[in-house]
Amino acid sequence: MAMNMPSGRRGGRRAPMAEINVTPLVDVMLVLLIIFMVTAPLLVTGVPIRLPQSRANALDQDQRPTILSIDGQGALFIDDEPVQDDALPERLEQLRERLDPADQIYLRADAGLDYGRVMRIMGELSRAGLDRVALVTSGMSDTQGAPSSQRSSGEQ
Repeated sequence: MAMNMPSGRRGGRRAPMAEINVTPLVDVMLVLLIIFMVTAPLLVTGVPIRLPQSRANALDQDQRPTILSIDGQGALFIDDEPVQDDALPERLEQLRERLDPADQIYLRADAGLDYGRVMRIMGELSRAGLDRVALVTSGMSDTQGAPSSQRSSGEQ
């Protein structure tokens, strides 16, 4: 008779398995990877703005930039924090003291805004001594308005 009997052991105990099953680990890691791949692009922009389009290539960046945003109603934001128009010069002075002279400021403005409004903000940036300003645009093929490329205006 062929029976499954423990070989030489009493009591029918099995030896502990010395191998690690990595399949559940790989499954969990793949799910986490997909979650982070989906949510990471959503964390980049906080103020909803319909950006103008451009065919320029994206800029390389090493650190999180300072972003000055102007939404469709003309409201100002510095790094997703609302700023009143009368408080802008003071906030830009504080920003200039905090930033390195080589740091660049990214200006995101809604495409439907008046050109004069954007130029007034750029004038305030220049008056505060923040001359390295890059204008953020969306790509020509991008219909959602998310920033896929950025174009630098260089020194003012």
